[in-house]
Amino acid sequence: MIDKLASKLGRNDEDPNIALAIFLCTTNDKVAIKEIVGGLYSKDKAIANDCIKVLYEIGQREPLLIKDYSTDFINLLSSKNNRLVWGSMTALRFVAQTNADAVHKGLNQIIDAYRNGSVITIDNSVSVLAELCKANPTYMEEIFPFLMEHLTTCRIKEVPQHAERLSVCINEQNQAQFISVLEERSISMSPSQKSRIMRLEQLINER
Repeated sequence: MIDKLASKLGRNDEDPNIALAIFLCTTNDKVAIKEIVGGLYSKDKAIANDCIKVLYEIGQREPLLIKDYSTDFINLLSSKNNRLVWGSMTALRFVAQTNADAVHKGLNQIIDAYRNGSVITIDNSVSVLAELCKANPTYMEEIFPFLMEHLTTCRIKEVPQHAERLSVCINEQNQAQFISVLEERSISMSPSQKSRIMRLEQLINER
């Protein structure tokens, strides 16, 4: 399957990688997916970059197909290749939906990547942590305070998006705290940002 990657086809766009992900989801070809995982460790940076794209596109569509590779994604969070770091965090977002316990084992690495990573890495780490909270009450108790601290201190322009990412783990027990933080932050928001927060609060209240 490596020969179907964009870089092997001489392409500079992601269409071949997305097409390959869709094909592997359709065929449920676990052997081929394992081959793509192996490509993450290629010395050819373009191949590794293509492979992580294929894998998180698979995860978005069929997370069960990549749930056994959490260790690979966690280990790559410390890669010097930023594309692999944020791509792996994106993949973990989907793995956490089906294999939260395995992802939780890498919590320290996820937090480190959150603290040291790019904007995209941070964005997706919020989603990973929210999925862990959603999956297990013990994880909720452990991680939710960290997420609330993040929502309290992150840049104001990030609050609406990150609040939306966090909303997957909001329930009757933590809803009041979540909305309290949003109300406090909304004081400094632009009208469009406030409107986005109001829509989110309305959706939560309607659950």
